[in-house]
Amino acid sequence: MWRRVALSVLTLFVVSIVVFSATQVLPGNAAYAVLGHSATPQAVQALEKQMGLDRPAVKQYWSWFSGLFEGHLGKSLVNGESVASLIGPRLENSAFLVAVAGLVGTLLGVLLGLWAALRRDKPVDHVLSVTLLALTSLPEFVVGIVLVLVFAAVLFHLLPAVSVISPGQAPWQALKLLILPAATLVVVTVPYLFRMVRAATIEALESEYVEMARLNGLSPFRVLVRHALPNAIAPTVQVIGLNFLYLAGGIVVVEFVFAYPGIGQGLVDAVSDRDIPMIQFSVLALAAFYVFMNIVTDVISLVATPRRLFR
Repeated sequence: MWRRVALSVLTLFVVSIVVFSATQVLPGNAAYAVLGHSATPQAVQALEKQMGLDRPAVKQYWSWFSGLFEGHLGKSLVNGESVASLIGPRLENSAFLVAVAGLVGTLLGVLLGLWAALRRDKPVDHVLSVTLLALTSLPEFVVGIVLVLVFAAVLFHLLPAVSVISPGQAPWQALKLLILPAATLVVVTVPYLFRMVRAATIEALESEYVEMARLNGLSPFRVLVRHALPNAIAPTVQVIGLNFLYLAGGIVVVEFVFAYPGIGQGLVDAVSDRDIPMIQFSVLALAAFYVFMNIVTDVISLVATPRRLFR
């Protein structure tokens, strides 16, 4: 366990180097992005010195990296505000969106997968399998646009087409604005979990120990809950973890489509404005979420594996 944590810390360190290096080779100039292309060379040079951009790259990196441990995340190059004050609300908005989409998607994927497994080779199984397989070919922005056309713009006018949360407003105070972004993420992630739950449950139901339980007269419900599901949990947990990791990347597209003020939308704006401190911390925060979810998924999978529980 501690070895995995150490490797995760090393991974974040390497990611920080890659992120910093990538922002250094971005086209354009950060000082020009602040002052505008009409700025004089003297003004640009003075601002570069003030921002520390004239120092060697190694010193710039160490100043930024060491500042993370001291709580100094830098200041936005666009408006001069601290990165912490700007990205904090965005992290909260994105975390809530990922949590809602992840929980709803997990519940739907597991229930639909179990239903299809118990109705194997019946019409409902074929309909679910074909429909959800077709959904896997659709990217997030296509699903989002279709949902907007159906529920907000053309057929029905039930939901807002954009999800602009007012500054200072918590995302759980505007749940109606989250329906379409969350639904988009759910539609994209459910098929993968459905297929894994269905396959793992069918494999467990065809095993010898389940057949022995049936011969002992146990009811189908007890056979499913006590013998089949425990052995289908581990691979299912892995896919749930992968879905949450996918959501961390998917929110960038979905938040841009719906103008949702999360870290994904903030990252797109920061790249457009060449706001290097915002880009660096946003990417590092997403990488930290990836590492954290990998550790949590592995731990839950080990605990949920029956053969390890009885050792």
